[in-house]
Amino acid sequence: MADAEPSAYGAETFAEGHWYHELLEDGLALSYRVEEVLYQGTSKFQEVEVVRTVPFGSLLITDGLMQSSEHDEYVYHESLAHPALVAHANPKRVFIGGGGEGATLREVLRHESVEECVMVDIDGDVVNMCREHTPFYSAGAYGDKRTRLIIGDAKEGLANEPDGSFDVIIMDLSDPLDGGPCYQLYTTDFYRLLSKKLAPGGIFVTQSGCASVRDAHHVFSPIHHTLTQVFPKVYGYTMCVPSFTSEWGFNLAVNDTSIDLSGVDADETLKKRGLEMKFYDTVSHRRMFALPKPLRTLIDNEKRVMTVENPLFMCSTDTHAGIFDQES
Repeated sequence: MADAEPSAYGAETFAEGHWYHELLEDGLALSYRVEEVLYQGTSKFQEVEVVRTVPFGSLLITDGLMQSSEHDEYVYHESLAHPALVAHANPKRVFIGGGGEGATLREVLRHESVEECVMVDIDGDVVNMCREHTPFYSAGAYGDKRTRLIIGDAKEGLANEPDGSFDVIIMDLSDPLDGGPCYQLYTTDFYRLLSKKLAPGGIFVTQSGCASVRDAHHVFSPIHHTLTQVFPKVYGYTMCVPSFTSEWGFNLAVNDTSIDLSGVDADETLKKRGLEMKFYDTVSHRRMFALPKPLRTLIDNEKRVMTVENPLFMCSTDTHAGIFDQES
């Protein structure tokens, strides 16, 4: 490969044979061979790209960070949405913060009991771009009459809703990055607001970043410990998402301590609701919630609390600048 200067969005043309390099950290990068650039632009909030790659199909990339891939997005989105939705006896109102691709919305609306799903994403350009260039994510969910899409700040959008009004709240946000738009939505201040919006028996779930034994200390365990400052019962769970090249973390929290989510019989509920998943079932659920010893130890020993005044970041957005490079 030819040498390339580290420029996040510097190349002007992208011929067949180019590679996209995602800089994960100093000395470590992930490279994808790019077949076609489907979209490249700048919204008010971030750089946005959609590229078709050899190993994972179309990738959605924001600020140089790969957000999801066509070939395995169902693993992430089913893992995020369904443990909470299946655990709730009758989810009627659901709130999604973020989720601009529309895939989390798609999964929520598969449950016929849902009467309304309020989705608030700050970047309308990303929503519109995904509807045009990656329609497989939303699969028509934006046109469902149960969808109420709001382009705006998720915290403000949630604050405007009545207390006790949501059965399930899902935060499908970008990682908490220094300079990114989402870090305040991983703090005690936001979680206290969110807790008030849950109906009795309500369930909250958030994506929580890398959760491998090597990386879980960055934000997975701090998010878990931060949630324990607000909720009486918190679960951490993980699943391997191939295109993320990592075990990925989620945290789920409830106000009702009688709820036990670790041993949910997902198959029985899915059958009753007429749902068949590509990935999620009872065995997958129990595997997700069976954390390995290093993560359990990490959670038990975690002392950091994420606040607006003292946030924690996965990394700087500058660290993850994407680079296009032409094959020599």
